[in-house]
Amino acid sequence: MDEYDGKFRITTTDDKGNNLYVLDENLRQIGSIENLANGERIYSTRFMGDKAYVVTYKTVDPLFVIDLATPTNPTVLGELKIPGYSSYLHPLGENYLLGFGEDSVEKTYIDWQGEQQVVAYATGLKMAIFDVSDYSNPKELYSVKMGGRGSSSPLL
Repeated sequence: MDEYDGKFRITTTDDKGNNLYVLDENLRQIGSIENLANGERIYSTRFMGDKAYVVTYKTVDPLFVIDLATPTNPTVLGELKIPGYSSYLHPLGENYLLGFGEDSVEKTYIDWQGEQQVVAYATGLKMAIFDVSDYSNPKELYSVKMGGRGSSSPLL
């Protein structure tokens, strides 16, 4: 959550999905995006001026770029899907983000009822630099994997 230009902005995950809300100075909702990436949950959000960067996760990491320039009409501008997730996003200037989280691979298995299931299998920690200068096409510029399965960090 944050406050910018007199507006309170917050992201939430509930049983229906992931949401971004914009509230005015009286805490009345004036804008929203609801049900973003159904079936996943928010792992991190970074607000930077009139943009929001939201990471959701189930088995891959969509990094969403959201335009908040018109607070009454937040709009998803672009997304990047990569393995793993970033649980911490930190701005590097105006056009880059540092992401820290876990790398993962998708694993498929047959459950006890004979149905195919897909789960994420963590393979270690990951730090990445994202270029968000083209809002409709964010890119992972660089990444480094550290440790192995079971590795941990306070940033997680």
